[in-house]
Amino acid sequence: AKKATVQTKTSVDFPIVCLGASAGGLEALETFFSNMPSDSGMGFVIIQHLSPTHKSMMRSLLAKDTQMNISEIKDGMRVEPDHVYLNPPNKDVMIINGTLHLMDPVRTGGINLPIDCFFRSVAQEMGEKAICVILSGTATDGTLGLKAIKGEGGLVMVQEPDSAKYNGMPRSAIATGMVDFILPVEKIPAELVRYVKGPYIGLREDVGITDDQFINSIQKIFALIRSATGHDLSHYKQTTIRRRIQRRMAIHQIQNMTDYIKFLRQTPPEVDILFKDMLIGVTSFFRDPDAFKILKEQVLPGMLKRKKANSVIRIWTVGCSTGEEAYSLAIVFSEAMDMLKRQFNVQIFASDIDPQAIDRARLGIYPDSIAADVSQERLKQYFILADNTYKVKKQIRDMVIFAVQNVIKDPPFSKIDLVSCRNMLIYMDNELQKKVLPLCRYALNQDGILFLGTSESIGDFTDLFHPIDRKWKIFQCKDGVAERAVDYHNMPFYQRPRLDDMDEKRMPVETDILQIAQKAILEHFALPGVLVNEKYEILHFLGKTNHYLETPVGKASFNILSMAREGLRFKLSQALHEAVRQQRKVTYHSLAIKYNGKFRVIDLTIMPILNFAGKPGYLLVMFDDKTPSEKPAKKREGKKAADSSDSVIVSLERELEATKEHLHTTIEELETSNEELKSTNEELQSVNEELQSANEELETSKEELQSTNEELVTVNTELQNKVDDLSQANNDINNLLASTQIGTIFLDSKLNIKRFTPAATHIFNLIQTDVERPISDITSKIRYEDLKKDSQEVLDSLMVKEAEVQDADSNWYAMRISPYRTIENMIDGVVITFVDITKIKRVEMALRESEMKSRRLAAVVRDSNDAVTVHDFEGNI
Repeated sequence: AKKATVQTKTSVDFPIVCLGASAGGLEALETFFSNMPSDSGMGFVIIQHLSPTHKSMMRSLLAKDTQMNISEIKDGMRVEPDHVYLNPPNKDVMIINGTLHLMDPVRTGGINLPIDCFFRSVAQEMGEKAICVILSGTATDGTLGLKAIKGEGGLVMVQEPDSAKYNGMPRSAIATGMVDFILPVEKIPAELVRYVKGPYIGLREDVGITDDQFINSIQKIFALIRSATGHDLSHYKQTTIRRRIQRRMAIHQIQNMTDYIKFLRQTPPEVDILFKDMLIGVTSFFRDPDAFKILKEQVLPGMLKRKKANSVIRIWTVGCSTGEEAYSLAIVFSEAMDMLKRQFNVQIFASDIDPQAIDRARLGIYPDSIAADVSQERLKQYFILADNTYKVKKQIRDMVIFAVQNVIKDPPFSKIDLVSCRNMLIYMDNELQKKVLPLCRYALNQDGILFLGTSESIGDFTDLFHPIDRKWKIFQCKDGVAERAVDYHNMPFYQRPRLDDMDEKRMPVETDILQIAQKAILEHFALPGVLVNEKYEILHFLGKTNHYLETPVGKASFNILSMAREGLRFKLSQALHEAVRQQRKVTYHSLAIKYNGKFRVIDLTIMPILNFAGKPGYLLVMFDDKTPSEKPAKKREGKKAADSSDSVIVSLERELEATKEHLHTTIEELETSNEELKSTNEELQSVNEELQSANEELETSKEELQSTNEELVTVNTELQNKVDDLSQANNDINNLLASTQIGTIFLDSKLNIKRFTPAATHIFNLIQTDVERPISDITSKIRYEDLKKDSQEVLDSLMVKEAEVQDADSNWYAMRISPYRTIENMIDGVVITFVDITKIKRVEMALRESEMKSRRLAAVVRDSNDAVTVHDFEGNI
């Protein structure tokens, strides 16, 4: 325990921002961090959908957008402020005591949900210091996780869907109605910094609790809420209410309660938002799965077996929020009925104070991320998958009736078999709890079930309920204590029944059943007996029954089995069960019972009353005394005693024989049933195995495809940046080659054309479709027949060849053939360049011609007989 306390103290004391992103998230993350200060004092954890086989380039891509230290998460790494942490591929991330831990992903329903997994972990670890930001992405990952963060008082921010490259994740998050900010990515950092600098983060729970001025301000807020919505929240736990108010103040950057009260008066929509924020709407399918398992396997079978076939079963889910718990109960009841092979009309009344939550519950549509809470078998059987959402099938939807209801102010449902009031009492003070629990008892039938959350209890109401399972908080009503232990008359919904109503509704029932019972006795036996209900409780005595029944010792009880005299109880119990099971008259003859120290011989008859239109289960128990009459003659006294003794022995022997026969018959029936069940189970097991195998293969394929699609989108986004860089480099190179006016042709190792520059088209008749054609197939304007031969020699010898060539238009080119080398210094073809040297050639030719003329002139002058002198303009020779 001491170690656990120390670990709790090591938890981080600064906010942690969880950024969930999938497809299109890279661009959003770059924008986010380019606008986020590097000294905000927050820690940032990025959770993406990554390919397990592709090395992410996120770190290098984000490094140019922020000066914060960026690290890939390692197991056991501690979170530090002003640091960015990236999740590694194929790992789920959780945070415990400020330390990040890596775990193998658990793919539920073929879907990996790393964002939901981390969001839930952060919600439990950080509470109100948890902040989640949902960015671009497909599907619905993060939707369930943000509910957990909001439930713990954290902040939820979402990228505006219109600005997201893929708006699936943002739209799914917004549909929850729990988002605090919906902003373009570039505006989220500024709002985030303002929120963190407010007074909400870091306040202790005990601040202001005893401050009279603070409490007075809360009461004013309660008055505004009651005036706007009609609901009184003054009996909700003050710590929770206070933190919800302070969170709204932090969102609006309001520093004190007085200013916030003014803001509420000036901004009526804020009153509704605050009221909704105070309602605890966080729920999930099969919350506490073990509790639902106990309910299904240990509680419901007994409840269903007590019900007549095709009878109505009524359930009330109090505070159902968006309906997950109500549908969970519907699924559990459906499975229990299938297990028992008995069908009932199940009606689940699901109520909540929040109209918007009820509207969403009525739709019965949930994100595909519920696969984290619902097994694949249940998803397949009870849901329809469409457009990244699961819709509840009609068979389950028709079992649930949703209604807006204030559990304290509005009348409750009645004649309920099971009340589920889970995780609602923990947000109420003791005074409110003392109203809700008796109200639940009022709504329940005599043998009704109360289902509470794991952190809740029945408190002082142990006289109303007894536990069925203490760990999972499942209770059953105690018999006959409702009217005696609960003061319903002070409840606001209670109306005392009028005498007219009593006369009209109750008296006819008792009168009718008594008349039918008396008529049955007169028509069949005219014997003493009793009328009992389905619980074997005596409702009416018919004639004198003191020879057969006696008043029990101890606690008063009218149960006929506890009142049966010695020798009668076993056969009476057996006869009652048989009559109920077979729904026919059952008679046992010559039963010996003990009365006043003597044995009496009777015939016992049990007859179900079947022609009564009211509540079924009534039984008529009749006793026919067969004891021989006593004679006064003394001489017969010894013989009488012997006869009496013999009759008792004979009766006991008959009873023993009947018991043996009954047991033998029962054993044979059980063995036959077991064999049939065994055979059926084997067939079903074989079919289930085949279906399961096929289902697993399909789910594996679906999982791989969906996961690959998400990962490829992320990888493609990273690669797109590299492609853009490469495209820019290619543009630079193309412009460089085009501007040099150098004709260049790139040949591969087979001397096929790979690429050429625009200038090369002036020398060779090249078009774009000539790529991958041999260079020898292309006609050219140059007068050079050994181009292919020289190219092959360069490829073989790696020696550069140079030559001057002339085309048909008398243009001259300096041709250079050199090897093509890759970055790895591998030879992968040749490069042929043509540099235009026509002007140089013409100058050379002009020089040569000038020299020839000079030589000729010199020869003429030298051989001439004339005297020739040459002067400049100044007269110099």
